[in-house]
Amino acid sequence: MTTSDRLSSPQHSTLDTRHSPATVFLVDDDASVRKALSRLIKSAGYQVQSFASAREFLDAHVATVAERACLVLDVSMPGLSGFDLQRELDATAAFLPIIFITGHGDIPMSVKAMKAGAVDFLPKPVKDKALLAAVEQALARSEREAGERMELASIQRRIATLTPRELEVMALVVRGYLNKQIAFELGTVEKTVKVHRARVMEKMEVKSLAELVRLAERAGFGAE
Repeated sequence: MTTSDRLSSPQHSTLDTRHSPATVFLVDDDASVRKALSRLIKSAGYQVQSFASAREFLDAHVATVAERACLVLDVSMPGLSGFDLQRELDATAAFLPIIFITGHGDIPMSVKAMKAGAVDFLPKPVKDKALLAAVEQALARSEREAGERMELASIQRRIATLTPRELEVMALVVRGYLNKQIAFELGTVEKTVKVHRARVMEKMEVKSLAELVRLAERAGFGAE
């Protein structure tokens, strides 16, 4: 038995495509658990990659390339625990919804996991329906968060195209300033402000002030 029971293709770069099955990562030091849960998850139509330890999972760098994915994670393992791995992923901003499984769980432990963002906390032996329901919920969260991250990245790219003066104008526009007020604040004339404002709207790809304000808020633009 090798230290990893990878049941899907090793080409991790294909895992985030919308036309391929979602991927479930499984980390558990018990080989029999990995085998049983891998078979169950694959039977539901998902790709599975399993690992015998948290360190092995981190070394594979799969969390940085997977978008339609979640993690089924044992709490108690030699070396890095499940909670340790959760903290590691949080620290690297690698968003991966987690379903904890444990043979020694208790209420305080489950509360800790859920407060830290886990999707579910399931006792071993894990019930098939409970695990698959949790996986479905986790993957839905993964896809939703991936979409939000893509939207944010798009907004930030648009903001990056603005000139320093356009950034100043945009900051005042989203605060509700009129063109003549912006002109006064920036020491220029209203006609020039109108030109900058039009360029801001064009570069930000919006048709209305309401749209611009929403994008600015989404990106935290101008937030203290």
